Amino acid sequence: MGAAILEQLQKLPEPMQQKALQYIEALVAEYAQCQEEPIEPPRKKRQAGTMKGTFVLPLADDFDAPLDDFLIC
Repeated sequence: MGAAILEQLQKLPEPMQQKALQYIEALVAEYAQCQEEPIEPPRKKRQAGTMKGTFVLPLADDFDAPLDDFLIC
């Protein structure tokens, strides 16, 4: 593969060879940057019910009693 690339590059005029070299350098820099970035480990999936019992709300004794405001007379 490397020989084929060099063969094709030699067919190009000098200005185009310079552009190809700049592109290759950009690709090498991008590849090097990708190699330096640490890969994050996969996150653990959330499990339902882990906070059960943590929050307790005080309810009034007559919580289930009908409301007077909504009575139809």
